[in-house]
Amino acid sequence: MEKAAANALPPLRFLAVLAVIAWTFFLYFHFSMLSGTTVEVSHGGEDDGSADDDPCRGRYIYVHDLPPRFNADIIRDCRKINDHWGGMCEFVSNAGLGRPLADRTEGVLTEQAGWYNTHQFALDYIFHNRMKRYECLTNHSAVAAAVFVPFYAGFDFVRYHWGYDNHTRDAASVDLVEWLTARPEWRRMGGRDHFLVAGRTGWDFRRSNNLNPEWGTDLLAMPGGRNMTVLVMESTLLHGGDYPVPYPTYFHPKTDARRAAVAGPAVRGTKPDVAHGLHRRAAPPDVPMNIRVRDHVIAQCKASAACTLLGCPRNLGSTQCHTPLNIMRLFQKTVFCLQPPGDSCTRRSVFDSMVAGCIPDGDVRQHNVSIEDVLRAIPQATVERMREQVIRLIPRLLYADPRAAKLETLKDAFDVAVEGILGRVARIRNGEEVNSGGPVDEDLPYLFASTDSKFRPRQWKQRVAATPPVVRKKKKIAVQT
Repeated sequence: MEKAAANALPPLRFLAVLAVIAWTFFLYFHFSMLSGTTVEVSHGGEDDGSADDDPCRGRYIYVHDLPPRFNADIIRDCRKINDHWGGMCEFVSNAGLGRPLADRTEGVLTEQAGWYNTHQFALDYIFHNRMKRYECLTNHSAVAAAVFVPFYAGFDFVRYHWGYDNHTRDAASVDLVEWLTARPEWRRMGGRDHFLVAGRTGWDFRRSNNLNPEWGTDLLAMPGGRNMTVLVMESTLLHGGDYPVPYPTYFHPKTDARRAAVAGPAVRGTKPDVAHGLHRRAAPPDVPMNIRVRDHVIAQCKASAACTLLGCPRNLGSTQCHTPLNIMRLFQKTVFCLQPPGDSCTRRSVFDSMVAGCIPDGDVRQHNVSIEDVLRAIPQATVERMREQVIRLIPRLLYADPRAAKLETLKDAFDVAVEGILGRVARIRNGEEVNSGGPVDEDLPYLFASTDSKFRPRQWKQRVAATPPVVRKKKKIAVQT
């Protein structure tokens, strides 16, 4: 039966090559969407950052001092989140990194080395804490190149998602936009120089475009929300306002030296296995393809001595797929990690595996080949080049410890995101992105058709108008689903 399942996929021979190309394109797109040349803006005056030797010229960021109900109170009231997303409270410690790992077996994955049990949806809090130590903050909004909005949209999603109506789900987002649009900082560019981090996928904040009218909030679709730049785990590619950034991984270095350690022997050295680590989750009934893909991958993995399977059933009694030490040890011992689709198109596991130097593989639904045979056919020199490319990407996939100073010689995911924001705002200011966002008084009614939503187009118009995986001999495959 396993052999029959493995042969049920449509034919396509070059799994590994296509997987590498696909993930290279994905990563290029993931980061290049936020890239661009930052235009330096002179503000005049001795102390406003206009001096030619000012390293912060064109990089100043003003942070809104939001009422605590939009951030601090959400974290303080994390017990309410726990009612709907078990265990979230334990992930708000250590500035959002979660509890430190304690590797009592090998002594490698430890707090001292920068390893924490970080939740995949904790980026709102991590990013805000990192922003507090940004070297070019300003208290004068007039000289700021961009304005940061520290609203914890991802945590807000969790606390009211299950058992509440859309009016309640949208309440904080609606109040936020109302608060922002009354500020002078907003009126300067209609909010197009504002940005925030919503640490979930973009689809969780665009209910009007979802098939499920009861899923998520409408932050990205409502007036005001459309004008801001919003960093999410996965972009919806709609309207151009939300941009993807990496998921938080378990690794958060405090120094360049700590970061460099992850690319040492544990990553570059000989790996005895190629693991296929599978997080086996129950997929929704309306996406049977995900189930079939995972079933085929699991069947091949079980039939191969070269594959290591990390099975992770989703139930309260299972801890294996919620134990970072098990996951990261598997990735560090493997060369290739297959990554079938998860609950969305992208998945946090891809970034964890790459931090461990494991070459990720994408969707295998288009292929009818023996994964092991394809991997063994790839020349070792090609494998090494693929791994080196992954290692070069590692710094840009990480979020450094927000309690420490920034990395001295390397740019992490925070640095890349901020540079991208500054570049985008500069292009908008120069008229190069004239279609970005849109005046809130021109938003169309059909965007707000979700049921029981608190905001309505007519009310908002009145308010605004007033104001590859590869396996060589003696190596195994890892699968994670």
